[in-house]
Amino acid sequence: MDLKSELLKSIWYAFTSLDVERCGKVSKSQLKVLSHNLYTVLNIPHDPVALEEHFQDDDDGPVSNHGYMPYLNKYILDKVKEGMFDKERFDDLCWMMTMKKNFNVTPQRLSERDCFKLFCLFNLLSEDTYPLVMIAEEVEYLLKKICTAMSQEWDGKPLEDLISQDPTVQEEGMSVWTFLEQMSTGQLLRVTSAEAFSLALHEVFLEMYHNVLKRGYMWKKGHMRRNWTERWFVLRSSSMAYYVSEDLKDKRGEIQLDRSCVVEPVPDREGKRCLFCVKTHNKTYEMSASVQRQKVEWTQAIQTALRLQREGKSSLHQELKLKRRVQREHSNRERSRSARSSCSSRSSQSDDSSFQEMERMEKEKQDLEIESIIQHARELEIRRRESEERERRKQREVQMDLERQLKEAEMMRDSMQAEIQEKERKAEQQKRRIQELELTQQKLEAALNMEIQARLEEERARQELERLLEAEEEKKRQFQILQEQEKILQRFSSTCEASNGTVDETTPSALYSASVELRNLQASRKRSHQHLEEMQERLRNASQHVRHWNVQLNRLMTPITPAERLESRLQSKFTCPKKEGALASNEFICKYKIRNEQNNRMLGDDSEKLEVQLEANCLSQESGC
Repeated sequence: MDLKSELLKSIWYAFTSLDVERCGKVSKSQLKVLSHNLYTVLNIPHDPVALEEHFQDDDDGPVSNHGYMPYLNKYILDKVKEGMFDKERFDDLCWMMTMKKNFNVTPQRLSERDCFKLFCLFNLLSEDTYPLVMIAEEVEYLLKKICTAMSQEWDGKPLEDLISQDPTVQEEGMSVWTFLEQMSTGQLLRVTSAEAFSLALHEVFLEMYHNVLKRGYMWKKGHMRRNWTERWFVLRSSSMAYYVSEDLKDKRGEIQLDRSCVVEPVPDREGKRCLFCVKTHNKTYEMSASVQRQKVEWTQAIQTALRLQREGKSSLHQELKLKRRVQREHSNRERSRSARSSCSSRSSQSDDSSFQEMERMEKEKQDLEIESIIQHARELEIRRRESEERERRKQREVQMDLERQLKEAEMMRDSMQAEIQEKERKAEQQKRRIQELELTQQKLEAALNMEIQARLEEERARQELERLLEAEEEKKRQFQILQEQEKILQRFSSTCEASNGTVDETTPSALYSASVELRNLQASRKRSHQHLEEMQERLRNASQHVRHWNVQLNRLMTPITPAERLESRLQSKFTCPKKEGALASNEFICKYKIRNEQNNRMLGDDSEKLEVQLEANCLSQESGC
């Protein structure tokens, strides 16, 4: 059956669904909507005025099926090419249009999607005459396929009961709505599990409707990296596609099959067994099956696809359908011939023996068919068990992977919690350090203020001491001058006896007052010196406080590790202490002390001399008196 005949079956359902009055005619507006939808789903450029131009000579009344067919063939079906549209989407459109009118969606055992798949399979196996019906033999064939996919033994009693109750099913066939109603109520097939039925129906749907000859996991050798990777293969009559997994979301490549392709076995190597290859005109694809039986099944399925390519056929089940039809016609002819021969020569023994021989041959043929079906069912059961085992193994791997990911997530969560706690602890330490920094900075500022104040007071005391030293020097010069004058007066005392009273009164009194002032200045100088030492001591204490809080502030600003502390100790041995401000001020104080002691020693000697001279003057004055 060609593509146009397949499309016409679904379009016939859509057209009849628009015939509300069941008169065989549909209005032009409805045909416009139907044509527009067909243009869209078949990916054909729209021609909105073609319908009006085609029926411009007709009246405004509805158009019959025979009147719509020329337009449908000319503007739609003749432009359709295989591969340019999605046939399942096209059938889904026609199913949605006809299902609402003809099929009552009540609570039932089958889902709407399962009903759509049965609708598509019905159209595939139905006869080519209208109205579309499926004969009992094709119904039985489809039910056996579903039972085999469910790993369930075929029970033909429900179908026999239906045929005995309604003989028209055997004579005329069964419509799609009767078929769906019988399937939904469970009168044709006893279904124990709706899920198992859906899976089996999906398997049959892929095989018959989508022409999937075989599918499953195999290992494939790469062309670039030359490594082995497990892929999900889907074999059709024209191609062999492979995906990452069976959800068909990530397609990794496709092997185009043509008449030049060959499939050959390959010896086991590289740790792989059950090897075979598919050779195209430019590449060689190496694959590895899990067991030997799967290797044989895959090679046979690929050889079947290559045979269909050489014969120019696109569907295996279309070919099988034609073969079954030819066999039925041949059986009918044989039955009619045997019936005529038995009626004409019942008395002949030879005719009886030939009839018995034909029956025996027919029975043997049926037994062979039953044996092949049983063998096929056993293979499907083994395949199902292997797929279940593979699914369980895959689920265990997924579960182990999820457990591993859960453990990694828990470990990551624990590490993140520990990291958060560590960061909180560091933040708390940083907060305490900032508080200590602020407090240390305040204390350092107070110590700096104290040092500045001590330096100012020390400077004032030093200036006062310098002033007193200058005054003492001045008094020393005056005292020396008075001493020299006294010596001169003693030399010339004999010549100055007349004026001795005035000299004896003024000179000793001036010398005595100078000595008193000098003593007072020395006492003031000692007090200023003591005050200066006190100020220097305060300055040293303030400098030590500043240095202490400066060290604390540096320690808080840049915490010292043990290695850095050792390195700082080693570097401190080669550091000049004069570069530090506090040590420089101490050095100045030491130098000033040495200088002050020298001055004090000189002044002490001078003061002793003055005291001796004063005592001598006093003794001379007393003797004169």
